[in-house]
Amino acid sequence: GSGGFRKRKHDNFPHGQRREEKENANPSSPLMTSFKSFQLELDTRHDKYERLVKLSRDITIESKRTIFLLHRFTSAPNGEEILNESEVKLDAVRRKIKQVAQELIGEDMYQFHRAISPGLQEYVEAVSFQYFIKTRSLISVEEINKQLIFTAEDREETTNTSSDSPDKQPHTWSLKVTPVDYLLGVADLTGELMRLCISSVGNGDIDTPFELSQFLRQIYDGFTFIGNTGPYEVSKKLYTLKQSLAKVENACYTLKVRGSEIPKHMLADVFSTKTELIDQDEGLP
Repeated sequence: GSGGFRKRKHDNFPHGQRREEKENANPSSPLMTSFKSFQLELDTRHDKYERLVKLSRDITIESKRTIFLLHRFTSAPNGEEILNESEVKLDAVRRKIKQVAQELIGEDMYQFHRAISPGLQEYVEAVSFQYFIKTRSLISVEEINKQLIFTAEDREETTNTSSDSPDKQPHTWSLKVTPVDYLLGVADLTGELMRLCISSVGNGDIDTPFELSQFLRQIYDGFTFIGNTGPYEVSKKLYTLKQSLAKVENACYTLKVRGSEIPKHMLADVFSTKTELIDQDEGLP
């Protein structure tokens, strides 16, 4: 009734008594030993999580650089050089993924999945983009995982294994891309294909947009079969996928109806104006 603060229960004990109890705690007791082991385990797991986050960030950056390089394929005089250079960059990304696989030896990958998922999604996007440019088809998750099986290539490791047992098989690591990471990477791929359509139109290529339209329609149909039964992230990206498909189909419509009357060097400007109108109608920023 006086309006003062209510005393806590432990405030009835003198502070000196609590300090003495802390000082008298036996560090070699089973309880303290257990807590120390828990602390060491949590610190080790947290450090590994942070290392995986940094590796995932490096994988994302290098994968984005590969995608930017592949966008030069339509305008480069020699496309084979671009593809060869992109393969070198993807090999460097796989070496980073190998470090991730080594960090996850003996661990449950799903406990660290949030740390490595962004990098794996970006890698799937880069690999599938390169595969589409080469084959005009979609790479499968099995084919991606085949490229993520690594062997010991360091000289120290090979010399140690050969000195111990010459007939011993080299040690291997593998990291499997989960179906969710694969779907999210393919969903992001549609945005890059839409940009490829813009650059193709700008270079006077009127065949690639129609190929991209059919390909994106097949991907969109596949995602609609998943519907709301899939992960939440997949349903979120379905809207962006639909926008990319609409822009490519609008480009094909413009080329089909007005392609003969518009000069080739102005097709890209007309297409960009159309896509801006679509964004305004849909309320996109």
